[in-house]
Amino acid sequence: MTDSSDELDNIELKQNEFGEAYRAAWEHMVNEGVKAFKSSDTLSKISQEDVQIAQTPADVVFQVDKVTLSRYRPLVETRADVPPVIISYGLFGRQTMIDLQEDRSLVRNLLSAGVEVYVIDWGNPTRADQFLTLDDYILGYMRDCVEFAVAENDGNPITMLGICEGGTFATCLAALEPKLFAGLCLTITPIDFIGDPENFWRGEGFLNKWVQNMTEDEVNEIIDVHGNMPGELTGAIFSSLTPIASMTKYNLGLTRLAGNEAATLNFLRMEKWIADRPDHPGAAAKQWFNQLYRENQLIKGDFKLDGRYVNLGHIACPVLNIYALQDHIVPVSCTKALGKYVRPDLYEEIGFQGGHVGVFVSGKAQGVVAGGLVKWLEATQSTVQPKAAAKVASKKTPKKAAK
Repeated sequence: MTDSSDELDNIELKQNEFGEAYRAAWEHMVNEGVKAFKSSDTLSKISQEDVQIAQTPADVVFQVDKVTLSRYRPLVETRADVPPVIISYGLFGRQTMIDLQEDRSLVRNLLSAGVEVYVIDWGNPTRADQFLTLDDYILGYMRDCVEFAVAENDGNPITMLGICEGGTFATCLAALEPKLFAGLCLTITPIDFIGDPENFWRGEGFLNKWVQNMTEDEVNEIIDVHGNMPGELTGAIFSSLTPIASMTKYNLGLTRLAGNEAATLNFLRMEKWIADRPDHPGAAAKQWFNQLYRENQLIKGDFKLDGRYVNLGHIACPVLNIYALQDHIVPVSCTKALGKYVRPDLYEEIGFQGGHVGVFVSGKAQGVVAGGLVKWLEATQSTVQPKAAAKVASKKTPKKAAK
């Protein structure tokens, strides 16, 4: 009788457990359905105009081929005690990320602090640009833009803010043409393209591992079949680095925003930026992947532009190196390596919690990067000789582009 009673008790217990599990599953399904409905309702009320990005007013002041240099209109009185800042993004993405929306804008944060800000836009390369090299972009287009800004600054040097690949460009130019720079600020910038091989998860990164397991011919074949490195292919590669997040962001991720219009708009603006990925000129992409990623020539001192070796020890201006502690594309060890080659009294670094672009677009980061940059500008400009550029641009003063 006892055995039968115990058996009945166990059956009843299991039935209760099943009932609770079923009820919890049903409630979860209903809640997710409500969230999906709210998200759908929010999306239905959003128009294309609502998700515009890079809306801070700027004027094109200089142009060479498809490359433009724009100066942002000031939001407050421009300070005279800090040099102008030129922002350079890389060729793998668009500079619009630095001005995503009004409350998540590196540009607006700098302008609000009274800093004069320029930005380089590399344009949209086509097959006609497939033979452009890193030499062309760094010692051609970038140097032309910097020389124009130096000329507008009465021949005084400027500060360059380089982001990712654009930071590598700026580093090379600062090493080869040090008189142009009052300061160099780098963010999420690869310098040592291998990083820490003993610590894969924190050091090497996934992109490094992928490229270094390819031969030069394999890299070239991927690019040659298209002429350029297609933006769609680049986007697919970056998405594959975080496969779960990439697969779930349009269902689970978007559903979790459930009726939050501000968060949904921020999500859509980020997606707009991600989708606007230009092609990378073929010859420059081959140099980037083969000479830098595969052979790590920059850190070894073997990298040449127009026949000139890029010696990182020749950087003569103050350097602020900002990196993201959870960066899966440019790991910490890949960017911190620069500190070994710049004079200690000129070098400073700051690590921020966040991922590769989260340093710029996350809510927590707002004001932190710009604030750190402004404090660094104020602290370092006493070490810069005002006329160090000695009217560098006077030898070749570019003409302004039509506004």
